[in-house]
Amino acid sequence: MKIVFMGTPDFAVPCLKALAESDHSVEAVFTQPDKPKGRGYKMIPTPVKASALEYGLTVHQPLSLRKGDDAVEAMETLKSLAPDLIVVTAYGQILPKEVLELPKYGCINIHASLLPAYRGAAPINWCILNGETRTGVTSMQMSEGLDTGDMLIKSETEIGENETYAELYERLSVMGGEVLLKTLTALEEGTLAPEKQDDSLSSYSPMIRKEMSALDFSKSAGELHNTIRGVTGFTMLGGKRLKIFRSEIVSGESDSAKNGEIVNPSDFTVKCGDGKLLKFTEIQLEGSKRMKTEDFLRGKKLEKGEILG
Repeated sequence: MKIVFMGTPDFAVPCLKALAESDHSVEAVFTQPDKPKGRGYKMIPTPVKASALEYGLTVHQPLSLRKGDDAVEAMETLKSLAPDLIVVTAYGQILPKEVLELPKYGCINIHASLLPAYRGAAPINWCILNGETRTGVTSMQMSEGLDTGDMLIKSETEIGENETYAELYERLSVMGGEVLLKTLTALEEGTLAPEKQDDSLSSYSPMIRKEMSALDFSKSAGELHNTIRGVTGFTMLGGKRLKIFRSEIVSGESDSAKNGEIVNPSDFTVKCGDGKLLKFTEIQLEGSKRMKTEDFLRGKKLEKGEILG
């Protein structure tokens, strides 16, 4: 099939690679415009653009597909390419109806959740924040709604007790490429069985906000652990900002300690709102580098009874 691919971040790269290394013809790749980064504000290509160029693929980076001269030019480009199918993975733009209806087989999206749960922009974060134990990837026939199209193929996986967003993101991105190839095979063989989503079972995963990382030690150890895993936590230690990248819920409880109090300075265990204990295992104190807690404690002595926040 003649395919146009649309995607932007690292998550979409395995899908692009799966297409580029398949028997299908990738006619072009659409991705978000380059953005300036770093002190020198050097323009950095998106991960999808960098990967596409490695495969010698043509790249287009319109500011918008919905309005302005860029949208008009992009639509003319798509018409000239005449793709059989458009594959979309974390592109970052909403496709207008005329794009959705252009290809012979429409547009297929690879979404990082088990739809209809966790529609929206941040499904991986919210699965972890809400303490889910299973998630997966769904291929979907795109419609005008937000992740509301008919489901095609799903692949499930368990979420590890201490698995972080970054780890799950990487695993699901690889699964996305696998689900895409299965979907394309079924499409060619005529064996796809589209399934309508039950809107009553749907949930939404909005964009992540920075303030969500603030740790409120009146909450349970489980909630705090999920915050650290899902968005990275932060609190204050000795007047400095402390980021927490990893944690573990440990056995035991403390009725006498206050919320956020360090109850075991030898391994950085703190008391949470439900009386249970949470151990920080990977951290970064303001002005220092990210490191394992055991390495941090070699150079920093914590005081029992010190309260974070």
